[in-house]
Amino acid sequence: MSSIGQRSYTPTPSQRVAFLGLGVMGFPMAGHLAQAGLQVTVYNRSPAKAQAWVAEFGGASAPTPREAAQNADVVFACVGNDADLRSVVLGEDGAFAGMKAGAIFVDHTTASAEVARALHAEAKSRGLHFVDAPVSGGQAGAVNGALTIMCGGDAAPFDAIQPLALHMGKAVTRVGEAGAGQLAKMVNQICIAGIVQGLSEAIAFGQRSGLPMELVLEVIGKGAAQSWQMDNRGKTMVTDKFDFGFAVDWMRKDLGLVLDEARRNGARLPLTALVDQFYADVQQMGGGRMDTSSLIKRLK
Repeated sequence: MSSIGQRSYTPTPSQRVAFLGLGVMGFPMAGHLAQAGLQVTVYNRSPAKAQAWVAEFGGASAPTPREAAQNADVVFACVGNDADLRSVVLGEDGAFAGMKAGAIFVDHTTASAEVARALHAEAKSRGLHFVDAPVSGGQAGAVNGALTIMCGGDAAPFDAIQPLALHMGKAVTRVGEAGAGQLAKMVNQICIAGIVQGLSEAIAFGQRSGLPMELVLEVIGKGAAQSWQMDNRGKTMVTDKFDFGFAVDWMRKDLGLVLDEARRNGARLPLTALVDQFYADVQQMGGGRMDTSSLIKRLK
C-alpha cells in the first residue's frame, strides 16, 4: 500500500529530478514527484530509507548528493536544519558539485534566510539556480500532496519549478527574492505559536469550568474563533492525544530561527518568545516528540 494519499496529477513531460532527504516530509513529497511521471533519483543519509523509497516508488537511489544530482534538471531537498542543508549542498560530495549548468536547486527545509541567501549566491557563482521553498501543512499535507509552499529567489527558475512543486502542494507562491520564502515561513510559525497557545488556554479554561469542550469547539468553530488548529487539533487536545503532526522539537528549532531573525531586523516578538519558553517546558516534561498542540499539557 502506498504511503502517500491518492491525488490527481497534471501530466508532466518526463524530466530528471533528484530528491535529497527522505524523512517524514521528504519521503512522501518525493513519492508524489515519482507518481507524477518524473524520473526521480533519491539520496538519504541512511541508505535503508532510500532503498525503501525505491522499493515503493521505483526510480533510483544514489550514495551521495553529488551522484543523485548528476543529470537532474531540478534537485529538491528537505533536510533538518542549516547545517544539514550545507552538508548536502556543499563540498566534494555535495549536490552543487554534481549539478549541470543551469540546473535548479529547490530547498524545502525550514532554514534561516541567511543560509538561503548564501546558497543562492553560491549557486549563481556556479551557473546554477537556488530557490528557497519551505512548506507548511505538516506530515498530513506532505502525504496528501496538499502543502503550501512559499518561495524566494529569482523569477525565472521559480516559474520553471512551480509546475513540478504543484505535484506536492496545493499552492506554490513566490513571495520575493532569495530568503523571502524562509521569512514567510517564519511569519507562518509566529502565527501558529500564538494560535496554539490561545487554543490551549481556551480548552483548559473550558474544562475547568465543566463545559463539554468538544461541543463548545464545534459551536465556536463556526464563528470568528475558527482556525486550522481548532479544526484539526482541538478535539485531540481535549482528549490528550499528541502522537502525530509537527513535533515540539521541530517547532523550537523553527522558533529559534524566528527569534534570531528578529534580533537582526529589530522586530519585537514578546508573545513568540514566551511561547518558545512554554515549548521548552513541554520538552522538559518529556514531550519533545509530541505534536505542537501538546502545549496544553502545561496547563493541566
